[in-house]
Amino acid sequence: MTLPRLNRIIRALEERRPAYACFSKVDRDSAQELGDAPYDGVVFEMEHNPYDVSAFGDALQYMLNRRTIAEAGSVASSVTPLARIPANGVEMNQACAKQVLDRGAYGVITPHVSTVEQAYNAVASCRYARPKGSALYEPKGVRGDGPAHAARYWGLTQAEYYERADVWPLAPHGELLVGLMIESPEAIENLGDILSNVPGIGFCLIGQGDLSQALGYPRQYGHPEVVDAVRQIVALCHEHDVVVGNPHVDAGNVDRLIGEGFRFLMAAPTRSYGIVGQGVQLSGY
Repeated sequence: MTLPRLNRIIRALEERRPAYACFSKVDRDSAQELGDAPYDGVVFEMEHNPYDVSAFGDALQYMLNRRTIAEAGSVASSVTPLARIPANGVEMNQACAKQVLDRGAYGVITPHVSTVEQAYNAVASCRYARPKGSALYEPKGVRGDGPAHAARYWGLTQAEYYERADVWPLAPHGELLVGLMIESPEAIENLGDILSNVPGIGFCLIGQGDLSQALGYPRQYGHPEVVDAVRQIVALCHEHDVVVGNPHVDAGNVDRLIGEGFRFLMAAPTRSYGIVGQGVQLSGY
């Protein structure tokens, strides 16, 4: 029997349609408002905002709406929560991924991933260990065992959580997404090797701010060198059939970005909801 998909972002991607999300601060009011928003997902931002795991756990609870759960017949939040952790890829900080997953996050975005080793670690940090030689052994899981809070948040037994807490699309039944921030010339140089050699990457999200800084044109997103760097990332992701995302989506560029092949689209948060582009919600909280 096919189990109902809990992760709404994965559901959209499996249906070959764009997934829409936005960044959010980690607080109760924002979480409550976003829990009722017509997004596929929300990324709680803890790279540049404080890394507060207790507040993150509270925010996940405030996303839940009992009426929506009763009407939908699903215990999952109607908007899927992910977390962007503070540790850069080079820091190999597995603890950050472990802690947000243990609170119930459906995925982790790791900033500044530039090498195969860093990408491998980002995926491995989201996977439990399994016997050597078992199916889907690589990347070898290093996530510590502490699923009680996450299983309860997902509405599953611990045994059910173990079965589904694996990374998609490596594990087709998996409900966890691993996102890599690609935001440097070194990352672009190594991206082909990363996508060829590290299974389990859910999407690559282009960090245009840091990328433009590294190229010497801070936030000049229309500069030819920045545009060309973005084009290279998109082309490599398409070549390897990996979802590519853009965090600078608005009513003026959404149709163009969809046409260019972006499938994970993030809007800047605003204080009111609005439907833009192809009739799709793209404003924030």
